[in-house]
Amino acid sequence: MHSLIELWESVRGFIATGGNVLYIVAFVLFVMWMLIIERFWFVFREYPIMRDKIIGDWNARADTTSWYAHKIREAWISQASVELNARMNVIKTLVAVCPMVGLLGTVTGMIAVFEVMALVGTGNPRMMASGISMATIPTMAGMVAALSGVFVTSKLEDKVKQAVHLLEDSMPHH
Repeated sequence: MHSLIELWESVRGFIATGGNVLYIVAFVLFVMWMLIIERFWFVFREYPIMRDKIIGDWNARADTTSWYAHKIREAWISQASVELNARMNVIKTLVAVCPMVGLLGTVTGMIAVFEVMALVGTGNPRMMASGISMATIPTMAGMVAALSGVFVTSKLEDKVKQAVHLLEDSMPHH
């Protein structure tokens, strides 16, 4: 319990140093990762059930060579592709938003520096230091958040493309 309190205090200190924009970065990061986890859950848990049903329905068809059968196959593959790609654009958007939110922290931190300079001049660097940390820490946090999403999203997109191709290959049409 004591270590959790220490962890919480260090997080609070980090947020106090970086400013309130870090709450926005944390919120965007949380939503992004919840969507990423949901997509991985779908790809590895729910989609295999859907894929097996589609393949079973295709193999149960007597006609797999006519124009109508070809269109049905295309529709099933398209439906699976739509399900697999659901929320991927939202995830990519959140990845792109993370650095922008970090830059918002840069702007607010620089405003704090200019306010200190307007009040006391440039003779007190200690007072300007808090604004400088409010300008740099959110930028760093936004970039780290975006990088974590870029790598995982790239891997997830590869899995989705692979799943669609495997479905197409599992449904031969002669």
